[in-house]
Formats: sequence, structure tokens, C-alpha cells
Amino acid sequence: MKSQNSRRASQIFIAVAFFAIASVSLGDQSSTSGIELKDVKEKAMETGQAIKNYSFKKRDEAVKKAKAALDEMDKRIATMESKFDKKWNEMDQSAREKGRATMAKLRKQRNETAEWYGGLKHSSSKAWVDVKKGFLKSYKELRESVDRAYSEY
Repeated sequence: MKSQNSRRASQIFIAVAFFAIASVSLGDQSSTSGIELKDVKEKAMETGQAIKNYSFKKRDEAVKKAKAALDEMDKRIATMESKFDKKWNEMDQSAREKGRATMAKLRKQRNETAEWYGGLKHSSSKAWVDVKKGFLKSYKELRESVDRAYSEY
């Protein structure tokens, strides 16, 4: 499990580093990519709102939505990673270091969100509201960080 977490962390690091550093703008993408990014952002916001409205009785549904939201973030990060891999040789040392710092921040946020997700799966009815709020706050911060990486780089 630790190996899998390390692998995921490395993937996230590489993805964010690309967008934090790469001199190539995402603006070169086709217009459909912009539309898709907008759709992903809207879907992520809707997911957060849906989870917010779930009571403890609907915890299983909330957990499924939360898992889907995290999976979507992972897909976005994997897309960034793929682009980063293609541009690694074009980056200078300074750009790579800055990307690593950005990646470390994103990796930390992703891990925190995953911890809150675990809390959603195992919380008691008494802790449900607080755990749900914690997950939503953490997820929102992660989503915003990934969005910034996409829009800035």
C-alpha cells in the first residue's frame, strides 16, 4: 500500500511540476479542451454541493460521490503528468525545482483530502457533519490548486 501511495505521489508531483514550470502554455490546446476543463470544474463544484446535502443516512451515496470526485482529480493530474513527461527535457533546473515545490504542495493537499475521504467512509453519525465539512473544505482546496495549475501553465 505504501508503494502504491509513493507511486501516486510521484505521479502527482510530476504532473504539477509540469504546469508549475513548463514554458509551454495550455493555451495551445484546441477549444474543446477549454470546454472540457469548464465542464470538469462545473462537475466538481456540483459534486461538492451534492455531498454537502447528504445526511448520515445517505453516507454510502456521499462516499461514492466523493470517490468519483477524487478519481476525477486523479485523472486531471495524470493528464498533466503526461504532458509534463513530454516537456521534461525542455525545462531548466530552476523550472524543475519550482515544479517540485508546487508538486509537494499538491501532493500534501491530495493526501489530506484522501484522509478526509477515509473519515467519510468510517465516521459515526455524531461526527458526520464535521467530517463532511472537513472533506468538502479539503476537496475544494485541492480542486482550486489543480485548476490554478491548469490555468497558469
